[in-house]
Order: sequence, then C-alpha cells, then structure tokens
Amino acid sequence: MNIDFKKIEDNGFYNVELDPTLDLFAAINNLKKEKNAVVLAHFYQEPDIQDVADYIGDSLGLAQKAAETNADIIVFAGVHFMAETAKILNPSKKVLLPDLKAGCSLADSAPKNLFKAFKDKHPDHLVISYINCTADIKALSDIICTSSNAEAILNSLPQDQKIIFAPDKNLGGYLNKKTGRNMLLWNGACMVHEIFSLEKIIKLKVRHPQAQLIAHPECEEAVLNIADYIGSTTQLLKYSQNKNCNEFIVATETGILHKMQQTSPNKTFIPAPPNNSCACNDCPHMKLNTLEKLYICMQYEVPELTMDETLRIAAKKPIDRMLEISKVAGLLG
Repeated sequence: MNIDFKKIEDNGFYNVELDPTLDLFAAINNLKKEKNAVVLAHFYQEPDIQDVADYIGDSLGLAQKAAETNADIIVFAGVHFMAETAKILNPSKKVLLPDLKAGCSLADSAPKNLFKAFKDKHPDHLVISYINCTADIKALSDIICTSSNAEAILNSLPQDQKIIFAPDKNLGGYLNKKTGRNMLLWNGACMVHEIFSLEKIIKLKVRHPQAQLIAHPECEEAVLNIADYIGSTTQLLKYSQNKNCNEFIVATETGILHKMQQTSPNKTFIPAPPNNSCACNDCPHMKLNTLEKLYICMQYEVPELTMDETLRIAAKKPIDRMLEISKVAGLLG
C-alpha cells in the first residue's frame, strides 16, 4: 500500500486503496489491542465509528475519559479541538485524529487575536470559554465549560462576578436567561445549530402532536423557546431514554440519533429540519472522519496532533478547573 505521508501532513486527508474484503471492525479492534490504543468518539460521528469506539460521549465525557485513560495512543474520532483537549491532558501520549481537516465552525468563530483584544478591553471580567474552542482560546480563559456542566460552573461563582462567555452566543444567552446573569457574550455560533427552521419545526410538531421537541442549547433562542427539553447531547440521550414518550423531534446534529435509536429501539426519533433543502444538520466537519480513515490512522499512526508545550500548559489550567468543579458537582459525562 502506497501512502503519501507528506500529503497527510499537509492536507489532513488521504485516499488509499483498501482490500475490499478487509473487515474494518475486526482490524480496528486488533489494532487497539496491539498498540494499546483507545478510540474516543463523539456522538456526532457516523454510526460505524460509534459502534467500534471504546467510548462515545459529549465534550465533558470525552474530556474526562481523555484525562483518565491508560492507553498509549488516543485516537480521537471527533473534531480538531477535541483532539487538542486530549493532547493538553496527555502530553506524553500519542494523539491521532483520522482527518486533520475535521475542524469546527464554532471554534473558528473566535480568532485568537480578536478575542485577546476583546478580553483586554474587559480586564475585570473572568473568562469562561465553552470547550468548543481552540487551544489558543483555552489558554486565554480562566475556566472551560461544556453544555453539560456550564450551569454548575456558573453556580460555583459569585452572582456579581463579571464574566465574558465565549465563543457561543446562543449557549451564553441561554445560560444568562436560566441563571439570571448578565455575561458579556462573544459573537460566535455553530453552523449546524443555527440552521434549524422554526417554521418547519412548528409544522413538524403539528404533524406529530405527541412528539416532544428536544434541543441542544447551541440552538437559536426561537427554537429553544418552543422546546420541551433543552440539554447537552448526553442529557438529550438520557431524557429520551427515561421520558414516557414515544416520539421525539431532535434539534441537534443527527449523529446522536444512532445512539438514541439503539438505546430506545421502540421509539421514533425525527431530525429537526434545517431552513433549506440540504442536510445541514449534519456537521460536515464531524462527518469527514470515516471508518476507513480511522483504520489507516491507527495502522500508520498518522496524522498525529502535536502542540507547543507552553501553549499546552496554559490551556490545561482552565480545563483542570472545569474537571475539578465537575467532580465536586458530581457531573459525569
């Protein structure tokens, strides 16, 4: 098999001819044992990757698993900032990402230099950054949060504490409304969660009057206002399992529907429609990872994510603070 490793390094993706008879599930599981590797996958990954992963979770759970793993190699089936978080927490371990181009529109919405200038204008504010941000933004933050633990983190701080919340304005606005705070919000957003059509969701609810609308707090306020339940991906999953309801309209990335259907096979899950005809509630970055790329990544241990040590140390401090608060609050991913 000929692989252009320079192309992998430069472009973050590659195409090779695999033996069509190769059982990728068995091959990946064998590589995990041979290399003492762990595969961590986000709920938004394609079903095949979820099925072969050692752990599937949301950002909080993935960060916790990355912090406690004994594996020599961490293969992160997610997007770039997630693999960065794993490297921040595990400097001596090799961290692989199947496709280096698997970025994040939300993380991209907070460029380092612009955010630093914004922070410098408000020196009396504590900076809480959503984990969906780059290592550079984490290094400029005081505490990191996820959608699972953000409220607990805010509740651990004095009510009069001045706060900058970045980069997601929708999550920040939701938290302001729920906690009664007045955090200063960075103007960032997730392309997937901003694309849902309020009009189409209302029409869908009319056609499915027994269905509950469950939504991620990265959605716009208009969608959240009509939701029956708002929560992180893990919280949405648990709610769908425990709620005595047989139909759910799900306003988040469609990858979570695979696990919802697995855990509640007798229930119906309907993806909330976007405001156009494309499948825009599929994250194009998350879906860059494939089972084939995962196998090649593990076989050749590329692409590898590396990080400057000074940046890593600075970015680790707010993550450690998040994990400590989450542990005290009894929050598990």
